[in-house]
Amino acid sequence: MKKPSPYLTFAGTIPFIACAFLLMVEVVTVPILGSVANILSAYGLVIASFMAGAHWGNHLNLADDHKWAVKLPIYSNAIALGLWLGFLSLSTSSFIWLLVIGFISLLVIDYSLHRAQIISHAYFKIRQYVTAIVVMSLVVAALQL
Repeated sequence: MKKPSPYLTFAGTIPFIACAFLLMVEVVTVPILGSVANILSAYGLVIASFMAGAHWGNHLNLADDHKWAVKLPIYSNAIALGLWLGFLSLSTSSFIWLLVIGFISLLVIDYSLHRAQIISHAYFKIRQYVTAIVVMSLVVAALQL
C-alpha cells in the first residue's frame, strides 16, 4: 500500500480552495462554523504551524554539526510564532497576506532542504504544487476582503 501522505497533502488544499470560492461568490458566513474569513485564517494558521513542525521534526534527524540542525528549529519557531502573533494582532485581511508570506517562506526552506538532500525530490515536488494552490487560494481570498 502506498503512503497516504501525498493524497492527504492535496486534500489539505480543499478548505483553502473552498474558502476562496465562498468569498468570491460573496458567502461570508457558514452555518455552525461562522465567518469564512475566520475559518480560513484559523485553518491557515494550523496548516502553516503543522508545516513548521515538520521542519522541526526534520532537524531532529540531523547530526548536531549539520548546518540545518541549528537553522531549522530557529526558522520553524520564528515562522510559527510570527504567524500566531499575526493571527492575534492583525486584521483578517492583513493576516491572510501574512499567511501568503509564511507559506512561501516555508517553501523556500523546503527548497533549501531539497538541495541539501534532507527531503526527497518527490516530497518537494508535491510541496511546490500544494503551495501554489494554497497561495493562489489565499490571494484570491485576500482580494475579496
